[in-house]
Amino acid sequence: MGMFNSILVVCAGNICRSPTAEYLLKDKLTDSHINVSSAGLTALVDKGAEPTASSIAQSNNIDMSPHKGRQLNSALIAENDLILVMEERHLTDLLGQYPQARGKTFLLGKWVNDTEIPDPYRQSHEQFEYVYKLIDQACSAWTKYL
Repeated sequence: MGMFNSILVVCAGNICRSPTAEYLLKDKLTDSHINVSSAGLTALVDKGAEPTASSIAQSNNIDMSPHKGRQLNSALIAENDLILVMEERHLTDLLGQYPQARGKTFLLGKWVNDTEIPDPYRQSHEQFEYVYKLIDQACSAWTKYL
């Protein structure tokens, strides 16, 4: 893949999946110069991380308390070298809106058999745990290429 200086993780609301992936990647890339951030296609702007997502991360020693939701825009697309999304639908939506992101936008689950990461919002605690594990696996798989 090559050298990336900045990674943007994208989901819909930017309060569950993309912040989880952002903070997990930051944790896994502590020795690296790579800047990791996140945004949402339909973001809940300035909202903190969803409480269940936050507490599961916390129990894995990942602190998402600084997080604030933000809306994806063309500036964010331009300033990031790699954009990671959760679902095929996000790929379609993002590339439809920002064709310039083609070639640098991939599924977070690309290296885990192109796994899509389902939205746990308003689902059970078990579903949040499941999604956390998927995100953790997908982030670990990406670190080999970063």
